[in-house]
Amino acid sequence: MDIGEFVINHEAAIRLGSFFGILGAMSLWELTAPRRVLTVPKLLRWINNIGIVVINSFLLRIIFPSAAVGVSVFAQKHGWGLFNFVQVSYTIAVIMSVVALDFIIYLQHVMFHAVPVFWRIHRMHHADLDFDVTTGIRFHPVEILLSMLIKSAGVVVLGPPVLGVIIFEVGLNATSMFNHSNVRMLRGVDRILRWFVVTPDMHRVHHSTEGRETNSNFGFNLPWWDRLLGTYHAQPRMGHEGMTIGLEEFRDKKRCVMLPGMLSIPFIGSFSMK
Repeated sequence: MDIGEFVINHEAAIRLGSFFGILGAMSLWELTAPRRVLTVPKLLRWINNIGIVVINSFLLRIIFPSAAVGVSVFAQKHGWGLFNFVQVSYTIAVIMSVVALDFIIYLQHVMFHAVPVFWRIHRMHHADLDFDVTTGIRFHPVEILLSMLIKSAGVVVLGPPVLGVIIFEVGLNATSMFNHSNVRMLRGVDRILRWFVVTPDMHRVHHSTEGRETNSNFGFNLPWWDRLLGTYHAQPRMGHEGMTIGLEEFRDKKRCVMLPGMLSIPFIGSFSMK
């Protein structure tokens, strides 16, 4: 059995192991070298942010039991998608699939900021009053379902190898927790690393209350799209310790931290954009 077959056959275990492994590693890093002082007790935020993950996992299992991987298997079986028509090696197809799906997620993220109805849903992610590893898994259930539809459509168009989809989804989840972490990193290391992956200091800018900063650094995994398409913003105006995290219109802890309040965010307020 080669590594590709191993990954495909043990997908669930790899996903679960990656999730808890990254969550645990970044949590320890946050405890030993935090970037910012949190404004809300960690335990309170964690209980509610992880509560969202439980709800989302339950809904995805019911509505999309096979998720994007199942769509990939279906597309391969029926010969749908670009990679079923263009002759490239399996390895190249896997790599190109991961990169292409990452670009689709970048475009989705831009759209969720640009279109008012999608922004209302996405606001729950930005309304977190602090920025740590659990912010990277805090998304409204409606956004999670919409994202799965978009990813599935991308898979149908691309026809990627199943291995490519698994690598992309595991990597996306892992890097989302990594780049949302409240960790201190050497400036030189950050400067080099952000050419290859979105770092915490790079993505934290995106969670500023200042509109120009919020609408920048949309990448979750690969940092290249922001640089290529003009949405890259190197540092927050007030500095990482001085910047305010969240949204100006949502500062109430009951709304921003507690689970019922978080779930209600898309349904309150105006449609105005930042």
